[in-house]
Parts: sequence; C-alpha cells; structure tokens
Amino acid sequence: MHWISTAAALGAVVAAAALVQPADASPTAAARPPAHPAAAPDPHAVAYPLTCAPGAAVDVIAHVSGDLDGDGRPETVAVVRCHSDVGTPPSGVYVIAASAAAGGAPRIVEMLVNPKEDREITDFRLQGRTVRATVLGFSSDSTPRCCPDLRRDYSWEWRDGRYVAIPAPAANSI
Repeated sequence: MHWISTAAALGAVVAAAALVQPADASPTAAARPPAHPAAAPDPHAVAYPLTCAPGAAVDVIAHVSGDLDGDGRPETVAVVRCHSDVGTPPSGVYVIAASAAAGGAPRIVEMLVNPKEDREITDFRLQGRTVRATVLGFSSDSTPRCCPDLRRDYSWEWRDGRYVAIPAPAANSI
C-alpha cells in the first residue's frame, strides 16, 4: 500500500510540473531567433592599417559576415586594398568586430592576410563559420605584377580562441 501511495504522489507531482510552464514556453520558443539580432560590422567604417598613396582611398573589394567565433555576435571579414586606377595593389584580409563601446566604430581584431606579403585574393567566401579564399602570389620580384604565378586555397577557422589558417595542399604535391 505504501508503494502505491508513493507512486500516486509522484505521478501528481509530474503532472503538475507538466502543466505549469513559463509564459513563453512553446515548441518553437527555443527555435525563435532573437528579436533584434546584432548587425554585422560595416567594413566601410573601419580605418585599415594600409599605406596608400596620398589621397588614395581604401577599396573594400569583398566582404562576408557571420558569427565566426560562436559568441552570438556577427563578425565581418573584408578584403581591402589601396585604390588604384592602374594595376592591382596587394590585398589584406581583416576580421572586424563591433565596437566594445556602444555606438563606437567597428574595430579590426585579426589580420588574416597582410598586404605587405604582396598577395591577391580571389574566390572569397564564407562556408558556415569558415572563411575560404584563393590566395595568389609571385614567385620572385621579376614576375610581372599582372600575372601572379603562385596559387593556393586557404581556409581560416576559429579554434581555441584564435583564427587558424589552414592551407590546402600545394599544387603538384602528394
């Protein structure tokens, strides 16, 4: 008899818990996105550390946005270079985060490709939380700047608190 009364009391507690729920509890409440998701940082609102010719603007060639580090706030990754009417200046790739202060300008938190390395970026895209691009370069100073002769695909991922570059195998390698 004791076991039957214990089972009945436990059943009553479970039934009461099933009926009493928070006001916003519903099957889709957990799946709803936040009412006002944070906007991705504007890549045009950043002062990039480029040394351009006097009066030359900085061109944002491409950009992608997403929550790359999993903190719930979007970052923007931008490919930028100095403006030039002739030729193709080297590009830099920067990760931009929102300002730490409310209403402040976005800030650069990481440089993935340094423009001083004299690289060009093509096929720039975001796959999930991974940034992917083809990086073009020059094998020597005598290689014409019109025609990069080195090519390698790269991925950048957030791992252990930092962005990690993952180069694809080099061409003609095993």
